[in-house]
Amino acid sequence: MLEALLLYPEAFAGHPRQHPFNSVRGDSMRNACRLTMIGFLFCGVLVLAQNPPAPTRAPLLDQVAKTYGIDSWDQVDAIRYTWNGEITGLFKTAHKWEWEPKTGKVSYEGTDKDGKPVNVSYVRTDLGSQSDAVKTQIDPSFINDNYWTLFPFHAYWDKSASAIDQGKFNLPVRPGMAELLPIKYPADSGYTPGDTWDLYVGKDNRVVYFVYIRGGAKPPSRVFATWAGYKKAGPILFSTEHKGTADGKPLHIFITDVAVKVTGSDKWMDAQ
Repeated sequence: MLEALLLYPEAFAGHPRQHPFNSVRGDSMRNACRLTMIGFLFCGVLVLAQNPPAPTRAPLLDQVAKTYGIDSWDQVDAIRYTWNGEITGLFKTAHKWEWEPKTGKVSYEGTDKDGKPVNVSYVRTDLGSQSDAVKTQIDPSFINDNYWTLFPFHAYWDKSASAIDQGKFNLPVRPGMAELLPIKYPADSGYTPGDTWDLYVGKDNRVVYFVYIRGGAKPPSRVFATWAGYKKAGPILFSTEHKGTADGKPLHIFITDVAVKVTGSDKWMDAQ
């Protein structure tokens, strides 16, 4: 299993139609209290005198989500992909996933911490009845890998996160300029409260680079990575190649074997 989870913004927000994780919000909150590997998540009830103001959501975020296929998301019955990740000196691993957003079913193929093969399927609304390995290792890895694979959608779905268009900025570590769109998660909710994803958006509304800044103390605290290797599977656009650094260590994450199955068809459409 992945020994050091990379990116853990909140895994639930938005209304049911938009956020496919929304149906498991209750179970996620209950189980998150037991996931000490994730960081500081406080489960409880906060009574507010009034509702907080809605976060700012720049129109550019909608444009990015549309570019990746958000308007066709309702057609998606299943997605499969293999998440491959390596941080020099920390870990090297591969996770094979198949996810049905409408049913919440997740299938995983990979290895455990001892290198033994693992093949398991579960429904995320039933996490409470799953093994400790599923609750504390496999499902957290699913969330991590899914955010890497589909982050433009998650940024759109996660309505508690702010998205403020900062205008054009130089790319962090290479020549060129792009529109800077920070996605900022609130400091009082989520798996690692206060996370920020600085998205650098090109003229075609595709993300070309991002900087991840963790809100908590768990490493890595800062990740720089390219967004490249664009491929389309059915109506959905994927970035399959990410190279950069995590706290200064070389980072390589790449998504392979991507395919989508749409409503009304039993055939997988491979990314190309």
